Amino acid sequence: MSDQQQNKGNVEQFGYKQELKRALSLRDVVLYGVLFMVIIAPQSIFGEIQVASGGMTPLVYIVGFVAISFTALSYMRMSNKFPIAGSVYAYVQRGINPHVGFIGGWLILLDYLFVPSLLYTMVANWGVELIPNSPWWLWILVFVIFNTIVNVRGMEMTKGVDWVMFVMEIVILIVFIYLGFKYVLGGGGFGHIAPDPFYQPGKVDAHFIASACSIACLSFLGFDGMSTLAEETIHPEKNIGKGIIIALCTIVVVFVLQTYVAALILPDWENTDLATGFFDAAALAGGEVFRKILLVVNIIAIGVANIMAAQTATARMLYGMGRDGVIPRIFAKIHPKYQTPYVGAIIVGAASCVIPLILNMSQLVRLVNFGALASFVLLNFAVFLYFFVKEKMRNSFGDFVKYLICPWLGILILIYVFTGFDKMTYIVGIVWLIVGLVIGAIKSKGYKEVPEAFKNLEV
Repeated sequence: MSDQQQNKGNVEQFGYKQELKRALSLRDVVLYGVLFMVIIAPQSIFGEIQVASGGMTPLVYIVGFVAISFTALSYMRMSNKFPIAGSVYAYVQRGINPHVGFIGGWLILLDYLFVPSLLYTMVANWGVELIPNSPWWLWILVFVIFNTIVNVRGMEMTKGVDWVMFVMEIVILIVFIYLGFKYVLGGGGFGHIAPDPFYQPGKVDAHFIASACSIACLSFLGFDGMSTLAEETIHPEKNIGKGIIIALCTIVVVFVLQTYVAALILPDWENTDLATGFFDAAALAGGEVFRKILLVVNIIAIGVANIMAAQTATARMLYGMGRDGVIPRIFAKIHPKYQTPYVGAIIVGAASCVIPLILNMSQLVRLVNFGALASFVLLNFAVFLYFFVKEKMRNSFGDFVKYLICPWLGILILIYVFTGFDKMTYIVGIVWLIVGLVIGAIKSKGYKEVPEAFKNLEV
């Protein structure tokens, strides 16, 4: 049996047809995840974290990586067992039940639908800073049109763009690290390789760890989107979960290294500019021209690589829910030539043109954070309920670690992060949840009917 037939069988055993084109290898999945989390993401928020952490931004990312790893492991368990598109929606509906699965999918849609708009807003703001008096809305329109066309064309075209973005980000990062170390070793900043950004005696305590979790967990959002590519990946039962872990381990090294160099350049962390801290460090190390180049790379990297990955994940999530009929089935329409869920891609692109005109950045951040973390809680519980309770996989210490300890640690960490949200975040999130409960009740006729894929199937 060919690989294509084997992969087709993997989908059909869950009650679906193989409609999307399989073209992604493990390397492609890892690249997608690294770009979704954005190799140079710390540059835009370095100043805020540096001040909040007392100059220990690299340590914050290490703590955040450890904290979010428990949820990443849960994604790996479920993607190995259920290698289908839909991400947390598909995993929770099979780990708990179809109705709770819809709520999980509905919650993460709050993340997926608004992430592109948040990122387009950031890019437009940087664009105006780069070219004063340029039309703010034009930056959004240009990037929306480009990303939507590439998304409709499919993952093979996306792969090509991804590699271009990856090389560009890596090159500029290597240049920054080289210039940064040269500046420091030449007497600038700390003047030497110092351990202070990693640890300062008397400052690292339980409160610091808790605050670091709240700050940095959100910096790794994006790894979850990798699971939406399951039906476009070769051997997804192996490559999706493995890809998630590899991408996370890669990105934390990159995050830590670049923020460590920036911290060495700017030892006076108390006076670090909240908005331009990293770019100020780049200017000291490489001059004002290098600062401008770094800003341009950020605009292109976020505006193309990151947003394209976000729109891709959103379209696949909508596809997974649409084919089950829990949202309008038009989202499950496949392009006859490119074999992509093009309706979702176009609608997300159109929404991303409008939403930034209605909501500001702080409002969008609230929407994104609540949806992602709430759905992660359900996902971790689904791992515990499905493997540990239903499948009775508790015959060894390893089983207890994988299916009991890790998911519950993930849940507890996420609940703690939840306590740091403001009142408006809770209001918006709860309203969104209530709307989802109503829609779910209507579509399932009082939570009695289940999607067609579940009928006559043992799940």
